[in-house]
Amino acid sequence: MRRDNLAPGPLLDCPHMRSLVLIGHGSHLNGESAGAVYRYAELLRARGLYDEVVEGYWKEEPSLRQVLKTTHSTDVTVIPMFISEGYFTETVIPRELGLGHQGPVPEGGVARVLGGKTVRYTLPYGVHPGMAEVILARAREALPDLNSQDTALIVLGHGTTRNENSSRVIYRNAELMRESGHFAEVQALFLDEDPKVGTWPEVVRAPRVVVVPFFASEGWHTLETIPEDMGLTGEVTAFPGNPHGPQTVYYARPVGTHSAVADVILHLAEEARGASERGGDVDRTHAEAWAAFLTLARRGTRVGEVLMTPHAGMFEIRHALDEGRPTGDLTTVVTPEGLRDLARRDEGGHHRPVHTFRSLLRGWRAVLHEADLPRGMGYLYPAVVEEGYAHHTHTLRATPWPTTARRQTGIYTKVQRATPEQVENVAKDVCSRCLKTRLWAGEKLGSTFFGGVPGAIPCPEACTFFIAEVREEVSGKRGQAGHGHED
Repeated sequence: MRRDNLAPGPLLDCPHMRSLVLIGHGSHLNGESAGAVYRYAELLRARGLYDEVVEGYWKEEPSLRQVLKTTHSTDVTVIPMFISEGYFTETVIPRELGLGHQGPVPEGGVARVLGGKTVRYTLPYGVHPGMAEVILARAREALPDLNSQDTALIVLGHGTTRNENSSRVIYRNAELMRESGHFAEVQALFLDEDPKVGTWPEVVRAPRVVVVPFFASEGWHTLETIPEDMGLTGEVTAFPGNPHGPQTVYYARPVGTHSAVADVILHLAEEARGASERGGDVDRTHAEAWAAFLTLARRGTRVGEVLMTPHAGMFEIRHALDEGRPTGDLTTVVTPEGLRDLARRDEGGHHRPVHTFRSLLRGWRAVLHEADLPRGMGYLYPAVVEEGYAHHTHTLRATPWPTTARRQTGIYTKVQRATPEQVENVAKDVCSRCLKTRLWAGEKLGSTFFGGVPGAIPCPEACTFFIAEVREEVSGKRGQAGHGHED
């Protein structure tokens, strides 16, 4: 296929670059799940220590299978944004990234060369010793005059009988806090394993008690479960009749939402095995893809459901069905983040985990500088430029469904039992809503939007939303009211 004079541009002339990738769980159901990772990416981007900060997810896009394609450097450090070690950090993320590593991650992480990129994968941020300082910072926010004479600290974890790593990080941080001498006593308590949080009046003696949830984000547990189990009525709750005398509990916000976590992430990256201040080179394949896309954009183009129009170094992006609509009738955003937030919800306000579903909100326009266009498009249609260009140049490799199914572990192992009829039944529902063409199912795509066909977008591998739906199909639970898939 010809390349239509889509020539590489100046993106190829920037050596010594470093990419930082933050990996979150994400959600097929809850649009707020990715919020913490977005927030930290923005904080780290503002520091300017890395040439780019990219987000990737297990349950959203760009997926773990795509995210390395979206980095423009050959020097990549990957940080799992999890509070403890466990199944996701030791099995799922390394497997999906293709690291060739399973099991506990050693201190300093693991390093691999993948597709010409040096990829360093670290321990999750929650196990870094620097998190002890974050716990102390949260405690001081809740009770500024805490002291070692009358103040106890409860480090509160989720806990699980399925993985001892979940509690180990809580005990380690409790011990660090004990050694610090800032508190009269320190207790490690849990929601789902002993000693449970509901026992706190029996085990804590000090008259003032600060509770710091060792959780990654605000959510149901921090807002509902913990207060209910402890009998809390707000940020400060008095308990005049406790076994050890009157006590007052000061409830702190979770550690994972503190801005100091950004410092912990940077320490992890700096301590990663083989970390280099020099950085790497520009990934030429990635640079060629974006140079080619910019050539299209400067002419004006359509991709998927959007229309892109150039204006003196700026680009207006709007829903194609809003073509010709007066700008005064549209909501205007001028940052990649603004475009991201619009693209994450449909007309009904529902979360869009798959951005190429034909459900993009109407009634908006984004006006972006050319320098912001790659990140804006990356939020709007994650990995579509990279995979579209690879197909355009005959270098995109598809992964057939049986290969994807065999790779699954844990609760998704059962997709290996799906019959071809069950897979196709899911595809009729899920894939029919998507702009992409299923190369993984043997469908053919003669051209792409690089060849002037706006809706021609390749799908080289089944997405996690599809995998989860196949699991529901095999389980006989698809379509049941109230049933979701969030593991």
